[in-house]
Amino acid sequence: MVVEATETIVVVREYDEARDHLGVEEVERACEVGSCSGEMSLFTDLLGDPLCRIRHSPVSLMLVRTYVAETATGPNSTEIAGLVRGCIKTVVSGTTTTQQARDPIQTKVGYVLGLRVSPRHRRKGIGKKLVDRMEEWFRGRGAEYSYMATEKDNEASVRLFTGRCGYAKFRTPSLLVHPVFRHALRPSRRVDIVHGLEPREAELLYQSHFAGVEFFPSDIDAVLSNSLSLGTFLAVPAGTRWEGVAAFLASPPASWAVLSVWNCKDAFRLEVRGAPRLMRAAAGATRLVDRAAPWLGIPSIPNLFAPFGLYFLYGLGGHGPDAPRLVRALCRHAHNMARDGGCGVVATEVGACEPVRAGVPHWARLGAEDLWCMKRLADGYSTGPLGDWTKAPAGRSIFIDPREF
Repeated sequence: MVVEATETIVVVREYDEARDHLGVEEVERACEVGSCSGEMSLFTDLLGDPLCRIRHSPVSLMLVRTYVAETATGPNSTEIAGLVRGCIKTVVSGTTTTQQARDPIQTKVGYVLGLRVSPRHRRKGIGKKLVDRMEEWFRGRGAEYSYMATEKDNEASVRLFTGRCGYAKFRTPSLLVHPVFRHALRPSRRVDIVHGLEPREAELLYQSHFAGVEFFPSDIDAVLSNSLSLGTFLAVPAGTRWEGVAAFLASPPASWAVLSVWNCKDAFRLEVRGAPRLMRAAAGATRLVDRAAPWLGIPSIPNLFAPFGLYFLYGLGGHGPDAPRLVRALCRHAHNMARDGGCGVVATEVGACEPVRAGVPHWARLGAEDLWCMKRLADGYSTGPLGDWTKAPAGRSIFIDPREF
C-alpha cells in the first residue's frame, strides 16, 4: 500500500461563497457565545447569509483562514480554522469650534467584527493573523483607525486586541434590552408621536442633532433609506403642532425625542440554548398568564429558547428636560411594533453618559456592558484640532450604526 505524503498549507484569503459557506457555518456553530456563569449559550442563526452583518455597509470584506491538506495529486481537503469580517466607513470623530459653529471632523475608520476561531485551532495565533490582514486591507483603502466591540467580561477578546494587536480601550457603551410582552403597551396621553418621517426629513433632523456626535456616519441617508430601516419617529409634548421638519428645526418645542427602528429579525435570529428546564417552565407560565389576562399588563418573558428576532433602536436622542420621558414613550411604541412584527426583544445601545438613557426601559439581566477598543493605523497623527482620536475624551452621546449590530 502506498501512502501519499501530505503537506499542510495555511492560507488567509477572501471568503468565497461557493467554497466556504458550509465551513463558515460549522465554525459559527462551534463558537456560540457562552454564558460566563453557566452552561447557557446564545446561538446566532445568520439565516444562511454569513455576510449579513456587513452586507449593508459602504465597503466590506470577509476573510477566512484555511488549512489545505495537499497531496502529490493536488488539494485533498480544506478546513476553515477562523474568519473575520470588516467594513470601512466615514464617521464623525470630533468637532472644531469656529466663531460661527461647531464643524464636524470626518474620519475614515475600519470596524473589525465577527472574529471567530474554531476551538480546535485556538492558541495558534490565528486570531491575530486575521486581524493583521484585515488591518492591511483597512490601510490600503485609506482608513485612519480600526476599532472593535466586545463585552467587557470577554477576557480573551480584550486580551487579544489590547495585549497583542495594539488596541486601546476607548468607549464603554451599554446594550439595553427589553423583552416583548404578549400584551401591547399603552401609549402615553401626554405625548404625541409623529409617525414615519420620510428618510429625507429624518436625515435633516439627524444632521442637525447628531452633527458632532462620535461615529455619526456620513452616509446616514443610506442607513435611513435601507429596506431594514422601519421608520423614524419623533415624540413631542401632547398638543404640539407638526408642520414639517423645517418648521420643527426652526422652532422646536422645549423638549423632544427621536429614534429609528431597524429590523434585525430579517437579517439574523437569536436563540438561548442550554437553559434549565425550570427556567423555561417559569418563562412559559408568565406568557400563559399574560395571554389569559392581557388587561392586567403583567410582564411576560418571551420564548427566548427558540429562534427569535429583534428590533434595534438607533439614532436615539433628544433635547430638553422632558426628553427621557419622551424617549420612554417612543420605546413603548417600538415595543408594540416589535410585538406586531413577531420579535422577542427590542434593544438599543447608548453611551455611558447619554442624556436620555434614563428614559430607556430595559431588563438589566438581558443586557450587557460593552467595550470598544481602537487603534491608530497611520504611522503618525495630526496635531490639528483632533489629534489622536484614541486619546480623546468621550462625549455624552455615541451613534450606533445598526448595519453592523
